[in-house]
Amino acid sequence: MRDITPKYKDVSKWYQDVVVKAELADYSPVKGSMVIRPYGFALWESIQKFMDNFIKKAGVKNAYFPLFIPESYLHKEKEHVEGFSPQVAVVTFAGGEELKEKLVVRPTSETIMYEMYKQWFHSWRDLPVLINQWNNVVRWEKRTYLFLRTSEFLWQEGHCAHATHEDNWKTVLWAMNLYKKTYQNLMGVYGIVGKKSQSEKFAGGDNTLTYEIMMPDGKALQGCTSHDLGQNFAKAFNWTVLDQGGAPLYPYQNSWGFSTRSIGALILAHGDDDGLIMPPEIAPVQVVIVPIYKTENKDKVIECSRKIVKKLGSFRIELDLHDDETAGFKYNKWEMKGVPVRIEIGEKEVNDQSLTLVRRDTKEKIKIKESDLKSSLKKVLEEIQNNLFEKHKKTTEENTHQAKTYDEFKKIMKSTKGFIYAFWCENVDCEEKIKSETKATTRCLPLKAKKENGKCIYCGRKANYRWVFAQAY
Repeated sequence: MRDITPKYKDVSKWYQDVVVKAELADYSPVKGSMVIRPYGFALWESIQKFMDNFIKKAGVKNAYFPLFIPESYLHKEKEHVEGFSPQVAVVTFAGGEELKEKLVVRPTSETIMYEMYKQWFHSWRDLPVLINQWNNVVRWEKRTYLFLRTSEFLWQEGHCAHATHEDNWKTVLWAMNLYKKTYQNLMGVYGIVGKKSQSEKFAGGDNTLTYEIMMPDGKALQGCTSHDLGQNFAKAFNWTVLDQGGAPLYPYQNSWGFSTRSIGALILAHGDDDGLIMPPEIAPVQVVIVPIYKTENKDKVIECSRKIVKKLGSFRIELDLHDDETAGFKYNKWEMKGVPVRIEIGEKEVNDQSLTLVRRDTKEKIKIKESDLKSSLKKVLEEIQNNLFEKHKKTTEENTHQAKTYDEFKKIMKSTKGFIYAFWCENVDCEEKIKSETKATTRCLPLKAKKENGKCIYCGRKANYRWVFAQAY
């Protein structure tokens, strides 16, 4: 059951082994695509449920826009089309004939949505526009990994419009704060919130916020993004509304997205050589009960197990009654799936009215009285949730460096990798040279970064901020 590559030997191979053997996803017959299995889709449903609650409380309404976009729409925003051209899939033939205008399979929905906004919203009274959609998008990738980078993936994309840039920026920040809560409170994944450089920002936008996550191999994963689009798309689509004085106003717009890539981050951040480790808040199964019995005491043990299931009705619980599997096989199976707590019930536990709890994160065995089960289990699950977050935060901090010289910078990138804080003059030439020489990119400028008097790590010119650099997926 545990026939997986050790994580320390080859993180990439370990990751692929675990995703398939834990039954999260599998490879599709279409190269670069994946099939998300029920156990994996349950994780996405948890994310959806968590986020959708906050989205609706903020007054954002869900809608749905078409998968196919007229090719001409993409060309309305020059920077946007240049940014997505290498990844675009195009339909040229349909309904038995060649199409008069090619259709792009959406890589993102700005263009189709804003064409409709132009038709629907004409007055300052119509603002703000607050719309989100849960959908799939297609970006044709050359190198793919299950969840982390696939040609088709699931996500939510919010698209809002405001009368002022101030209100627009508030929404950009709100969305990123929602993403931070989702990663930290639901998934136990630590990260850095910051602003992307101009070369790394969203194509067609003014500024992009990101949540950068440290992975076990010292590389960075862009967990999600929230974009300030300014008035760029409104101008590209010639969308104006009348302001309070009757003059035309180009609305300020933003877009923000969180995808199934987040599940890849979850797997990498917490898993070990035995498989997944699920934070209890997101785990599809929080508790698994494994009855341990012989023929003569089977009925008694199973009856007790069923009683415990009823008692724990408020938790997500699974009772494993597979007769064709040994107790050891079941332990390995549920460890592979990352279930936070295993409860073992045998004749001894039945007679003593006690239970044995086994934590997935530490493998610690805890003996408790049956009468204390609910309170003890609640406490253990909270401890696991906190422990996983703090462990990932500590790992990130231990692999975060400050480089004072470029030689030091290069040495770190050749060895341990990780996040490097370094002064950068914000000149794109230096950014490109650093990338070509070390494979490290500017991940972000942390939102709370302090202005300093420094010198660029590469060229020595004046630099005001320490940016976060890392090699990326």
